[in-house]
Amino acid sequence: MLMDQNPLSTTDSMLDWMDTLIAYVRSGDPDLTNRQMAIIFTVYTRRGPHTVRGLAEKLKVSKPVITRALNKLGQLGYLRRQRDEADGRNVFVVGTDKGASFLDRFERFIKSDAEKRDKGFPARGEAPSFANH
Repeated sequence: MLMDQNPLSTTDSMLDWMDTLIAYVRSGDPDLTNRQMAIIFTVYTRRGPHTVRGLAEKLKVSKPVITRALNKLGQLGYLRRQRDEADGRNVFVVGTDKGASFLDRFERFIKSDAEKRDKGFPARGEAPSFANH
């Protein structure tokens, strides 16, 4: 069955998010999964302390799933594990300067592209400014 050119009724917010995602993929920044993005957003925007167990409960996934995502985010320098000085059995997940910088850029790209769209450009389907950074 062939699909129409625009089979779904989309809202402006969905189109804005699509433009941001396309621009992010084009940006050259690491291509993070939704799960990795959810973890990094949680650690940087929600009061901690954050643990593997707590993140797993929040996202409703297993601890090994969180561990794999943290391994990648750690390799990128966006998050790090820090042993609890009071109880060495506990390991916290904490942000880094590099991770904060990544999220700051991501937020600026979203705001910048939204402001440009509000002013009438770029037209849908054109590369937003995020793609040129």
